[in-house]
Order: sequence, then structure tokens, then C-alpha cells
Amino acid sequence: MAIHHFQPTHYHTAIGSHPPVLHIASGDSVVTTTVDAWGKDSSDTEVTQRGNPQTGPFYVDGAEPSDTLMVVLDRISPNRSIGYSRTVVAPNVVDPVFVRELPDSGVADWRIDNQSGTATLLKEDTRLGSLRIPLAPMLGCFGVAPSKAQAISTDTSAEHGGNMDYRGFIAGVTVFFPVFVPGALLHVGDGHAAQGDGEIVGTGIEISMEVQFTVRLIKGKRIRWPRGENDKYILTVGNARPLDQAVQHATTEMLRWLSEDYGLDTVSASILLGQSVEYDLGNVFDPAYTMVCKLPKVLLPAPLTTPAS
Repeated sequence: MAIHHFQPTHYHTAIGSHPPVLHIASGDSVVTTTVDAWGKDSSDTEVTQRGNPQTGPFYVDGAEPSDTLMVVLDRISPNRSIGYSRTVVAPNVVDPVFVRELPDSGVADWRIDNQSGTATLLKEDTRLGSLRIPLAPMLGCFGVAPSKAQAISTDTSAEHGGNMDYRGFIAGVTVFFPVFVPGALLHVGDGHAAQGDGEIVGTGIEISMEVQFTVRLIKGKRIRWPRGENDKYILTVGNARPLDQAVQHATTEMLRWLSEDYGLDTVSASILLGQSVEYDLGNVFDPAYTMVCKLPKVLLPAPLTTPAS
């Protein structure tokens, strides 16, 4: 179990079967950096094209299609003191008759202070003044190479992950991805210092990051959509448009999980979900929307098998 320190020199704005930048083994950790959604690095210099540029991909030795890749987000830390966000909500999150009243979106500057754990709005021409909010660093876009030699834009998401913009993908969370190609080819990027549900202005507080993650393989375990786990919940992710289809994907994946790993038949799982499920809204700005289906771990029966091999 090694710890690799990797400094990227190039980035990708599509998640696909690109040549790997590093081979790693199950159990290994990687410490690396990501640029922000506008291609700016830790010095606030634009070093690559815009569009959620990704660091990687990282080739996980032994990963094969129909395996599951566990990614533990060990640490996600802003590595500069300035972040940016857009200033106006997206037209698709307001009533159609209100769209004509929306002004053009500008860019707001935020001062990021890791020591105090806050982001402070520096744009003074609003009634908000110097708004200060707590930092909640997350990865907006990350995932594995999709099947059939696809390269899917980092503007959107699907079964492989991608631009899900779910504010729950913070340090301490474990994310599970289906493996579609040899090596899985993990990409990471699009760090946000903070973000509200839905990313409704089209950005979080965009910033470059230092990231540490650990990978583990679950051999022969097939999942269909990304899953996750934190100290309180298990969760499943559906990415699609319209939003009801994303709900369907996330809910179906949760039913499969409860059956495969906890031994619940459909009726038992439905009773549990019907009165206990929680839904979180991921991205509702990009071509595919994201819905997260959550279930409190305290309500789960003992699992049939250990979660990782």
C-alpha cells in the first residue's frame, strides 16, 4: 500500500480512455492537485482550457469490467486564497415567465481562508456586503472511463460519474464506481470550496485543490450507478434528464443494493425506503441532472458480506 505524489502537467475535459498518467494498486493512495473549472491552478493562472479539467486518469492495476472501484476521499483542500462563482441563477431553475427578468450573470470573487474555514464574498455592490459562509470543500466532477470507448464531456454525467456536483462528495466519503474498462481510469477535478444544492448558478465557489484519495477494488462486484457511503448514510446516484429519470436510476440502484448486500426482498426494501428515504439534489444546471437517494445506516440490517475485498 503505497502513497503516490503526482503533479499533473496536462488535463482532460472529457472523461474517457486516455493514456494513464500513473499506475496504482488496490490499497494505494494518491496525493495530487486539481485546477478549477476555468483551468486555473494554485497560483490563479490559467494553465489549461476551461470546462472542469480533470487530473488523471489513474490506472488501477487489476481492475476489470464488472468490478467495482472504491474511492475514499481522504482529503480535499483548497490550495489558493481566491475562488470564483457566477452570480445569477440558471434559466432552467425559475419559471419560464421569469427568465426575461434575469440579468446577465457576472463573476463574484471569494476570499478563501482555510485556517478559519470560511469563504468571504468580496463583491461589494450587493446588499449582501461581505457575506461569509463556511467552507465545505468537495469534488464536483470525477469518475471512471465509460464503456465502448466513449469520451464523455466533463459538462455532464452518466453511469461513470462525471459532473454530478453533489455537495456530499466531501472528505471522508467513500464513492463506488462501476468499472467499464481495464484499469478503471479514474479522473478527478472541479473542486468547489462550497456549493448549494443543485449548483443552480452553474458554479460552486470554483477553486483549485490538493486532493488525497485511496482506491480499493471489489473484484467481481457489478454495480450499475455510482454509490457512496459516509458515517451516517449509504447513498446511490442517478444521472439523467429529466429529473424524474435521475430519481428512477438512484432509487433502483438503492433497491439493488439493499437486495444484494443486505438480503432484503423488494417488499421489505420498499417498506424501509417508503418511510425513511432521503433525496438530495445534485446538479440541475448541466445536460444531465443528478439525484441522490440516501438511507440512514442505523436502519440497515447487518450486511450479508463485507463491503470490500
